[in-house]
Amino acid sequence: MYQTDPPRPAKETLPTMYDLPSEDPEEPGLPDEFHDFQPQLLRETFCPPSYSRDQIFVGADLNLYYDVRHPQWYKRPDWFGVVGVSRFYEQRDLRLSYVMWQEGVSPFIVVELLSPTTESEDLGQTLRDIDQPPSKWEVYERILRIPYYVVFSRYTNELRIFELKGLNYQQVRLDTERFWLPELGLGLGVWSGSYQEVNGRWLRWYDELGNWIPTGSEQAQQAQDQLQQTQRQLQQAEQEAQFERQEKELAQQQAARLAERLRQLGIDPKEV
Repeated sequence: MYQTDPPRPAKETLPTMYDLPSEDPEEPGLPDEFHDFQPQLLRETFCPPSYSRDQIFVGADLNLYYDVRHPQWYKRPDWFGVVGVSRFYEQRDLRLSYVMWQEGVSPFIVVELLSPTTESEDLGQTLRDIDQPPSKWEVYERILRIPYYVVFSRYTNELRIFELKGLNYQQVRLDTERFWLPELGLGLGVWSGSYQEVNGRWLRWYDELGNWIPTGSEQAQQAQDQLQQTQRQLQQAEQEAQFERQEKELAQQQAARLAERLRQLGIDPKEV
């Protein structure tokens, strides 16, 4: 009787990120500047306090392969965040793509930046034939079960957040342009300011006190401002100390002149 070999692990038989990269020089539709800058700002300010940095992965314009039965099917979110997964693929490599059957952890939140050509697809308003890949909405909602799906339009500055409730996404009613995610210990909101020297309305993360999480350049500026403030305080303290020394020297000089005057009058200053 022949003995069969045990089945090989999925990582040895299914395509990995090395087989399914994101880069495709023939793929059209390269991102514009906003689709470049906005994900950068989200990346810079995404730092859930309950997770160490080596347990957080952020993807931007990166292929997300989701169906092992159709390994060539993918979606390409403008931005997505995963928590509880290694920052590096198998602890060593930068990712070429995000392959669900290799990673085993779905994104916790996905952000799509609406544009006239992608709005219908992003909002699940397109119809697909049965043999075609599902829409982004279907993949995020029904296949990957991503807890939060965010869409933002730079044309209208409208922020819409959909939360997975049961089997379907339900739009969250926003009283302000901010939304707190307790599972992450972070909030996401619309911020008015300058990023990459461009004034506008941007999505970015904020902390439990409502403060916007600073970017690397903002942290550097804050450190520089604090250093300059400390230097000014030291300079002021030195000036005050110098003034006190001058006052002390002046008082000593006055005391010496008075003592000399008393001696000239035949009075011992020590007896006064």
